[in-house]
Amino acid sequence: MPKPKKLTNILLALLAIYIVAGVIILKNQYVVPIIMYHYFEPKAASDDMLNVSPETFDKQMRFLKEHKYNVITLEEVGKLISQKKKIPPKTIAITMDDGYKDNYTYAFPVLKKYNLPATIFLIYNEIDRPQNDRLNWPEIKEMQDSGLVTFGSHTLSHPWLTELKSEEDLKNEIYGSKKILEDRLGRKINTFSYPGGFFTDKIKKMVEDAGYKLAVATLPVGKFPNDDVFALKRLRISSNADNLFIFRVEASGYYTAMREFQRRRHKNH
Repeated sequence: MPKPKKLTNILLALLAIYIVAGVIILKNQYVVPIIMYHYFEPKAASDDMLNVSPETFDKQMRFLKEHKYNVITLEEVGKLISQKKKIPPKTIAITMDDGYKDNYTYAFPVLKKYNLPATIFLIYNEIDRPQNDRLNWPEIKEMQDSGLVTFGSHTLSHPWLTELKSEEDLKNEIYGSKKILEDRLGRKINTFSYPGGFFTDKIKKMVEDAGYKLAVATLPVGKFPNDDVFALKRLRISSNADNLFIFRVEASGYYTAMREFQRRRHKNH
């Protein structure tokens, strides 16, 4: 079994090949990187792929700021794509799923420190729950009032939408979460995140009909064009991105396209 240092070097080399291949082969398939976080625990298990430490998050946001990335809101990404406008180089959007408490305690101060916008997708039924591990309404209001954080819907209860049999249940999760969040926050909820990234054409159409302006997944199953604002691709940032070289590759507009190319290539073999 390769030693950790050797394994890291191999990984870095492979990532370098990916990015070079992306520039050469996929130069006309630039995909705006929409990076996705979940939580920011300081002492989470090292193999917890959904966690990014507060120190690493600070380092990554500092990297974006110092290297003059064009960090814009998710809604702005949607508008650029819908209006078929030229997307400036190094454009990127930051998103967070589920509404964990540490989005406020750890991530929000970093966003303020570097003046970077982000979108947080809330599971309505988990807001202010007794376990105190999710955001509460005063925290949500403070973040919204800062002008840096925009909130979107991640449904009422985070079910796999593809497994819901009832049309009424689907509408409740999609339409209902939008209305109730708008009533509480006093603003339009324009963005939606599919739980687990799973959806069908029917679900996608329902999200559009509900009045959302865009929806995000990860790498959607099936062939969805990069300009489909209701099937936007995201890249989950994990503890692997502690290494800034890896983060830099992942934050490139070619990495997502290259991953999709590889996935389809393997599927066809």
